[in-house]
Amino acid sequence: MVYVQHADLSHRDLICYVGIDGLMYGPRIEASQADIERVVSRFYVQVRGHPVLGPIFCERISDEALAWAELEAKITAFWAKALLHEPGYSGNPMMVHATVPAIQTKHFAIWLGLFDRVLSEELTEQDCEIWSHMAHRIGRGLSLDLESLRDADGRPPKLT
Repeated sequence: MVYVQHADLSHRDLICYVGIDGLMYGPRIEASQADIERVVSRFYVQVRGHPVLGPIFCERISDEALAWAELEAKITAFWAKALLHEPGYSGNPMMVHATVPAIQTKHFAIWLGLFDRVLSEELTEQDCEIWSHMAHRIGRGLSLDLESLRDADGRPPKLT
């Protein structure tokens, strides 16, 4: 990623970069880094209290506030890169999810439902729609990949 332009837009800095295709890209949404942090924080409050997702996360992540803060920082960096094209995230979400046997493909619908609720409470309608669409696309990909990885007999994944 090569940063090539810096301008002020709506009282915040806008950084554009040139992609592999030679086109310039800027943020996908108007929300700020602080907005992303708030959404992620509120989402994980919902996750911790959820009867299905809560135990899965709490088994993997200790009750210490520092452990949750580290997770939230990593997820915030993921979304800042995906939505604002900001540097800082490196990782492989598929492999992270694949290493947690308790995560099942049916959990992605629950995750997305909670996430959509937080988005609609925290963001403008336009930002909510864009971010939700991206989250659902990522969720579908993770779900299909997870099912494919765990299918021992090599059959194609069920597309339900």
